Amino acid sequence: MQTLTKKQGIILDYINQYRNDNGISPTIEEVKKKLNLKAVSTVHAHIKSLIKKGFLLNENNKSRSLSSSIINTTREIPIIGIISAGQPIEPIEYLQNTISLPNASLEINKSYYALKVSGDSMIDEGIFDGDTVVIKKQNSAENGQTVVAIIDNGLATLKKIYREKNRFKLQPANQQMLPFYRDEVEVRGVVIQVIRNIINDVSSDLKFKTLRTLDLFAGIGGIRLGFEKAGFQTVFSNDFDQKCKYTYDINFKNSKLVVEDIKKIDINDLPEFDFLLAGFPCQSFSIAGYREGFDDKKGRGNLFFEIARIIEARKPMGFMLENVKNLTGHDNGNTFSIIKQTLKDLGYFIKARVLNTMEYGNLPQNRERIYIVGFRNESYRNKFSYPDQIPLTKSFHDLLQDKVEGKYYYNGKPLYNRIKDYVTDSTKVYQWRRKYVRENKKGVCPTLTANMGMGGHNVPIIKDNKGIRKLTPLECARIQGFPNSYKLPDIADSALYKQIGNSVSVTVIEEIAKKIMGAIA
Repeated sequence: MQTLTKKQGIILDYINQYRNDNGISPTIEEVKKKLNLKAVSTVHAHIKSLIKKGFLLNENNKSRSLSSSIINTTREIPIIGIISAGQPIEPIEYLQNTISLPNASLEINKSYYALKVSGDSMIDEGIFDGDTVVIKKQNSAENGQTVVAIIDNGLATLKKIYREKNRFKLQPANQQMLPFYRDEVEVRGVVIQVIRNIINDVSSDLKFKTLRTLDLFAGIGGIRLGFEKAGFQTVFSNDFDQKCKYTYDINFKNSKLVVEDIKKIDINDLPEFDFLLAGFPCQSFSIAGYREGFDDKKGRGNLFFEIARIIEARKPMGFMLENVKNLTGHDNGNTFSIIKQTLKDLGYFIKARVLNTMEYGNLPQNRERIYIVGFRNESYRNKFSYPDQIPLTKSFHDLLQDKVEGKYYYNGKPLYNRIKDYVTDSTKVYQWRRKYVRENKKGVCPTLTANMGMGGHNVPIIKDNKGIRKLTPLECARIQGFPNSYKLPDIADSALYKQIGNSVSVTVIEEIAKKIMGAIA
């Protein structure tokens, strides 16, 4: 069986004890209450993992039908990634399959995992390119054992280890290759078995791997949509806004939105993932938020350090962070310098660039945002490049609804007389700026913000054949690149405007995600 997180172990122990005491399983709500968990969705996620890992059975899919799995004579060992038998590389971790080994060959209380081998530095030990090695987890080894060794800030290699006076020798089992010498080596386990040709083509497996993402400050899933279109898989989503859940959950079948303060999320509650995604709160750094930055009185600026906390604990392959353009200039650049240095200190190689939606997403919106991309592997960073500019072929007219409710029109309302002499061109988009009307000279929609619908500030205005009106929430979603299939729930327009304004331009995210996938493929 696979290993459990601390939280999963606690839940399993409680379920087993409850069954022993009562003859039936606890309900999800009882588990939540007993263990002081914040959300039922968190319990569901843990139960699902316990069933998947073989520790629980759901006998007839009812609330009290959980039981401990029957102990088998074999144990399923997860193949969790690829190990280099050659030059050390960034560990490549992807749960692909499992292999069955007899329990008699394994120690009961020890943990095991398997890795596919890439390279030929261990051929004299009978370990060939394409083989699978079974590893017993331990942090020490005897001289001459073949180990998974971590060196040089996180690079991994498969070698025989020898402890010398003041250093370690990592010896290949190939007469044509020289050993490595290091002052420090972290042992992640010892090879106990080699299985020949479980998967012959390691390179094709890399090509078709699925990368798992953690979607933080997820909002209504704009970043998720872009990354899933590029081939990534979302395994966890979180936001603090309960109303976002209404929108998020009707659009995604799996990994529903967990509504919780990120500061209260235990690292052990998070599933395994490869890439962290976060459009962390930008109001404190933006013009609309008065540029308060890390000193934001609502604590939004400091939420960056919650991202850093998770990255430090889990050390994912990489991340993509999105924020407002003004992040780079806040506090004379000091805020951005702190962010960059923090990420570098965590062992990541980063790139950052400001992209405008109308230049990189083929969407008629003047929206400049900074996108920070980081990798633990420097070669991936070097291979990564931001997308090229693409021609803007869409007009905002292409994204308008055919029929619009009367409530969106200003005709007959107090504001109408103040704007009617200025909103005159049906090919332009305008903004009401509290005291005056501003025309967007570029012929595109101005930046959509969370303040839309909140007292009239920054509401995009157009003129059509029925009069002067503001854009509808659905039209705003389309201008952000959400597909026509994306659904909006029946909640207040003010909430929808806020959600859409806080979101991202999906097509820009998709182009960046494709570039990330290309860099690591």
